[in-house]
Parts: sequence; C-alpha cells; structure tokens
Amino acid sequence: MDGTLVDSTAGVVGAWEVFKEKYPNIDVQNILSSSHGVRTVENLKKYCGVEDPAEQEREAQRFEEAIVTSSKANGRKGIVMLPGVSDAMKELEPLRHLPKPKWALCTSATRSYAAAALSLAGVPVPDVFVAAEDVSKGKPAPDPYLLGAQRCGVNPAKCVVFEDAPAGTIGFLTTHSLEQMTASEPDFIVSNMTSIKFRITEAGLEITIRAD
Repeated sequence: MDGTLVDSTAGVVGAWEVFKEKYPNIDVQNILSSSHGVRTVENLKKYCGVEDPAEQEREAQRFEEAIVTSSKANGRKGIVMLPGVSDAMKELEPLRHLPKPKWALCTSATRSYAAAALSLAGVPVPDVFVAAEDVSKGKPAPDPYLLGAQRCGVNPAKCVVFEDAPAGTIGFLTTHSLEQMTASEPDFIVSNMTSIKFRITEAGLEITIRAD
C-alpha cells in the first residue's frame, strides 16, 4: 500500500522523529532506508528493542497514529495518492467487491492505519483487505499474498503482485533504489503505477506493463 498506492513518507519521517524522543538511540535515517514494507511491530522490536508483545501492539498503534497526525505537521505534504493510481482505480474500482473480486490489498500496516491512510489519499478500499494483524508472518513471507488470493477465491499462481519493497513481484522505484529492486529479482521494475495499464475484457482483466 505505502509506496504503491499512497505516499506516506512525510508521516513516517515524522513518526520516527516522535519516537526518537522515547528511544533516543535510534538512527532515523538508517531505519528509513531499511524498514519499509515490514510490519510496525517487527520494526519496533528490531530498532527500539520493544520485546513484550502487548507493548509492541500498543507502540505500533501509537506509531501509526503518529504517521497520520504528523503527515501534515511542519508544512509536510500529508498522505497522498501516488502517480498513476487514479487512472488505475477507474478500471479497478468496480472489480473490488465480493463475491468475485479481481484484486486485493495486502499490507504490512494495521487495518486501522491502512484504512485511514487510504481514506486520506482518496483510494477505495477493496473488500479483500489483508492487514498486519491477519497473518502471523508478514512480508517478505508470502503469507499476506496467499491469504489475499484465498479470500479472492483464486489460484495464487494466477496472481500478480505489485510492490515497492524488495520482496515484490513487479517492483516500483518509489521507496527503494534500482539496485535494491534489481537484487530482489522482480519480474518487472517500473517507476510507478503510470507504467501499468488495466483494461476489463470478456476474458477478465488485461494488464499491460511498460517496463522502465
């Protein structure tokens, strides 16, 4: 979601700055370069030393609330829709509903934060929505994607994953460098959603990719 559909960088930077007040030894720049796409509870354990599961959940909620509240603080731009997403949603929006949805959202964010971020950016929420609390193993484990495919009632082998983190299948150069994405060996690498075109056909959904 973050880095694929919406840009929450301003809020994430602000949230880590807020957390540095409680965890003064964290290196915000290092975290920003290596934590994207990982569940907040796992980042808090790794970078802030939060070990207790209950405390992880409380701090994760506080962190994600800080993303929203700080996204427009100090002149920041807020949480916004990324280029190409609006055009993509013109085709995809009607295909987001059960019982036969054609796409799902699988995110490392919690459900409450993801819903808030999508709403702020103006992105519709699909009926199949896999969040951090829905799986025991988050990305880069395949569990979120497998659950999304299961809830859509489709074979995972017939699915395409759009990601901006190195675990992705079609990699977006929105939050990681070309070198990082290339090393993860995605099927395609594109700058953002403007390189992806969707078209509804009688056979299903046609996806055209203009690789950068």
